[in-house]
Parts: sequence; structure tokens; C-alpha cells
Amino acid sequence: MEQLAQYFKALSDETRLRIMMLLTQGELCVCDLMFVLDEPQSKVSRHLAYLKHSGLTNNKRAGVWMHYCLKESLDDAHRAQLDFLKGQLPHLPQFRMDREKLLELKKQGGCKAMMKLKAAPWSKAHPAKTKHAPVS
Repeated sequence: MEQLAQYFKALSDETRLRIMMLLTQGELCVCDLMFVLDEPQSKVSRHLAYLKHSGLTNNKRAGVWMHYCLKESLDDAHRAQLDFLKGQLPHLPQFRMDREKLLELKKQGGCKAMMKLKAAPWSKAHPAKTKHAPVS
């Protein structure tokens, strides 16, 4: 019973609920979630940590970024609640907007942070050491 109560506590926050609904679309990078939720990394990571410690998500490192997905090994009660959320919430305006924003991000190639790194010229991403002329 305590695990089920923790599950509902985890979902009692709007940001965590939005994250859970986004993760029903598959594995996402923290930067993807930052883009869709329009929230800073610290806030998104804090909510992801809460979901992870509640046993709802898994994570893996990919370079400097963390990727999250819904935990597969949920018991029947958790799975039933997740199925309920997937069936009842997608039509609500906020979840619909989040999903549309995520789909647009994926059309653009996904991970905004990786897109910025790829788009940055080498000199900007890794500035060369240059000698400065003396000031006269």
C-alpha cells in the first residue's frame, strides 16, 4: 500500500504528471523535456529524480545527458493507473500541447542540446587559444 501511495504522491504535481505523459511517447533526454516544458534543467532534473526514486522511471547516461523512460516492471496496480492516465489525459489541452511540441521537436531532429552542438562552428564550440596583442 505504501508503494501505491508514493505513486500517487509522485503524480500529484503538474510538472511530474506532464513528464510522465511525455515519457509515454518513449525515451527522452532531459534537454527534450526542458524544451517541451519550457523549464530550466534544475527543475526538470529535480522532478525526474523524484519520479525515479518513486520507482516510476529508469534512466541512463548518454554522454553528458541523461535519458529517461517509463519503468517497464511496474506491478498490476501501477500499470493499471498508467493505462488510465494514457487513456484519459491526452485530450486535455496542456497534454495535447506538450505532445505537439514534442512531435515538432522530433521532426526537427530531436534533442535541442545536441542540435545546438552540431550547429555550432568548431571555433565557437571549442575556441582556439590565441595570443592577444599587447594593449598600447
